[in-house]
Amino acid sequence: MSTYKQILYQIVFATKNREKTINPEYCEELYKYIWGVIKDKNCKLYRINGIEDHIHIACDLHPKIALADYIKDIKVSSSKWAKESEKFELFKGWGDGYGAFTYSRKEKDRLIEYIRNQKTHHKKFDFIAEYKDLLAEHDIEFDPRYLP
Repeated sequence: MSTYKQILYQIVFATKNREKTINPEYCEELYKYIWGVIKDKNCKLYRINGIEDHIHIACDLHPKIALADYIKDIKVSSSKWAKESEKFELFKGWGDGYGAFTYSRKEKDRLIEYIRNQKTHHKKFDFIAEYKDLLAEHDIEFDPRYLP
Protein backbone atom coordinates (compact mmCIF):
# COMPACT_ATOMS: atom_id res chain seq x y z
CA MET A 1 0.00 0.00 0.00
CA SER A 2 1.23 3.51 -0.81
CA THR A 3 1.34 6.42 1.58
CA TYR A 4 -1.03 9.30 0.91
CA LYS A 5 -1.12 12.53 2.82
CA GLN A 6 -1.97 16.19 2.76
CA ILE A 7 0.03 18.13 5.33
CA LEU A 8 -0.18 21.85 4.56
CA TYR A 9 1.67 24.02 7.05
CA GLN A 10 2.24 27.67 7.63
CA ILE A 11 5.52 27.97 9.48
CA VAL A 12 6.52 31.25 11.09
CA PHE A 13 9.77 32.11 12.82
CA ALA A 14 11.53 35.30 13.77
CA THR A 15 15.06 36.59 13.80
CA LYS A 16 17.01 36.49 17.04
CA ASN A 17 15.43 38.95 19.49
CA ARG A 18 13.04 39.88 16.67
CA GLU A 19 15.63 42.34 15.41
CA LYS A 20 15.19 43.70 11.89
CA THR A 21 18.22 41.96 10.42
CA ILE A 22 16.86 40.53 7.17
CA ASN A 23 18.05 42.96 4.53
CA PRO A 24 15.01 43.64 2.27
CA GLU A 25 17.29 44.23 -0.70
CA TYR A 26 18.51 40.62 -0.56
CA CYS A 27 15.62 38.76 1.08
CA GLU A 28 14.75 36.97 -2.17
CA GLU A 29 18.18 35.33 -2.11
CA LEU A 30 17.52 34.09 1.44
CA TYR A 31 14.12 32.75 0.37
CA LYS A 32 15.68 30.93 -2.59
CA TYR A 33 18.24 29.36 -0.29
CA ILE A 34 15.48 28.16 2.06
CA TRP A 35 13.55 26.84 -0.94
CA GLY A 36 16.60 24.70 -1.78
CA VAL A 37 16.65 23.28 1.76
CA ILE A 38 12.94 22.48 1.48
CA LYS A 39 13.44 20.74 -1.89
CA ASP A 40 16.30 18.70 -0.44
CA LYS A 41 13.88 17.40 2.21
CA ASN A 42 11.42 16.27 -0.52
CA CYS A 43 8.90 18.82 0.68
CA LYS A 44 6.97 21.28 -1.48
CA LEU A 45 7.18 25.03 -1.04
CA TYR A 46 4.07 26.97 -1.99
CA ARG A 47 5.16 30.40 -0.82
CA ILE A 48 7.79 32.10 1.33
CA ASN A 49 7.83 35.75 2.32
CA GLY A 50 8.34 38.01 5.26
CA ILE A 51 9.80 41.25 6.45
CA GLU A 52 12.95 42.31 8.25
CA ASP A 53 12.22 40.43 11.51
CA HIS A 54 10.42 37.22 10.51
CA ILE A 55 9.37 34.91 7.70
CA HIS A 56 6.37 32.78 6.75
CA ILE A 57 6.58 29.53 4.82
CA ALA A 58 3.63 27.71 3.25
CA CYS A 59 4.68 24.15 2.52
CA ASP A 60 3.60 20.55 2.23
CA LEU A 61 5.59 18.37 4.60
CA HIS A 62 6.84 14.96 3.44
CA PRO A 63 5.46 12.22 5.73
CA LYS A 64 8.93 10.88 6.58
CA ILE A 65 10.07 14.24 7.94
CA ALA A 66 9.44 15.24 11.55
CA LEU A 67 8.28 18.85 11.80
CA ALA A 68 10.80 19.84 14.50
CA ASP A 69 13.72 18.36 12.52
CA TYR A 70 12.51 20.04 9.33
CA ILE A 71 12.36 23.48 10.92
CA LYS A 72 15.66 22.96 12.72
CA ASP A 73 17.34 22.07 9.42
CA ILE A 74 15.87 25.14 7.69
CA LYS A 75 16.89 27.47 10.51
CA VAL A 76 20.40 26.06 11.06
CA SER A 77 21.41 25.94 7.40
CA SER A 78 19.85 29.28 6.42
CA SER A 79 21.35 30.96 9.48
CA LYS A 80 24.80 29.71 8.58
CA TRP A 81 24.34 30.80 4.96
CA ALA A 82 23.08 34.29 5.92
CA LYS A 83 25.89 34.84 8.43
CA GLU A 84 28.48 33.88 5.82
CA SER A 85 26.89 36.19 3.27
CA GLU A 86 28.08 39.77 3.16
CA LYS A 87 24.52 40.79 2.32
CA PHE A 88 23.14 40.08 5.81
CA GLU A 89 25.85 41.64 7.96
CA LEU A 90 23.46 42.45 10.85
CA PHE A 91 21.88 38.97 10.92
CA LYS A 92 22.61 37.14 14.21
CA GLY A 93 20.51 34.06 13.56
CA TRP A 94 16.97 32.89 14.11
CA GLY A 95 15.22 33.14 17.44
CA ASP A 96 14.21 30.16 19.51
CA GLY A 97 10.89 28.55 18.73
CA TYR A 98 8.48 28.78 15.83
CA GLY A 99 4.81 28.66 14.97
CA ALA A 100 3.47 25.81 12.85
CA PHE A 101 -0.15 25.91 11.79
CA THR A 102 -2.00 23.35 9.69
CA TYR A 103 -4.48 24.21 6.97
CA SER A 104 -6.95 22.30 4.86
CA ARG A 105 -6.43 22.05 1.12
CA LYS A 106 -9.39 24.43 0.65
CA GLU A 107 -7.47 27.15 2.51
CA LYS A 108 -4.30 26.84 0.42
CA ASP A 109 -4.96 29.75 -1.96
CA ARG A 110 -5.93 32.08 0.89
CA LEU A 111 -2.79 31.10 2.81
CA ILE A 112 -0.55 31.68 -0.21
CA GLU A 113 -2.11 35.09 -0.80
CA TYR A 114 -1.72 36.01 2.88
CA ILE A 115 1.99 35.17 2.76
CA ARG A 116 2.42 36.92 -0.58
CA ASN A 117 1.07 40.15 0.97
CA GLN A 118 3.29 40.20 4.06
CA LYS A 119 4.96 43.50 3.29
CA THR A 120 1.60 45.26 2.84
CA HIS A 121 0.09 43.49 5.87
CA HIS A 122 2.90 44.68 8.13
CA LYS A 123 2.29 48.32 7.32
CA LYS A 124 -0.70 47.94 9.68
CA PHE A 125 0.32 45.16 12.09
CA ASP A 126 3.58 44.31 13.82
CA PHE A 127 4.89 40.77 14.16
CA ILE A 128 3.66 40.21 17.73
CA ALA A 129 0.09 41.31 16.90
CA GLU A 130 0.09 39.07 13.83
CA TYR A 131 1.53 36.11 15.75
CA LYS A 132 -1.01 36.45 18.57
CA ASP A 133 -3.79 36.53 15.96
CA LEU A 134 -2.46 33.32 14.37
CA LEU A 135 -2.29 31.60 17.77
CA ALA A 136 -5.86 32.69 18.58
CA GLU A 137 -7.15 31.67 15.13
CA HIS A 138 -5.77 28.18 15.70
CA ASP A 139 -6.94 27.94 19.35
CA ILE A 140 -3.39 27.68 20.67
CA GLU A 141 -2.88 28.76 24.26
CA PHE A 142 0.32 30.67 24.90
CA ASP A 143 2.19 32.25 27.74
CA PRO A 144 2.09 36.05 27.24
CA ARG A 145 5.48 36.37 29.00
CA TYR A 146 7.08 35.01 25.83
CA LEU A 147 5.26 37.41 23.51
CA PRO A 148 5.72 40.92 24.92
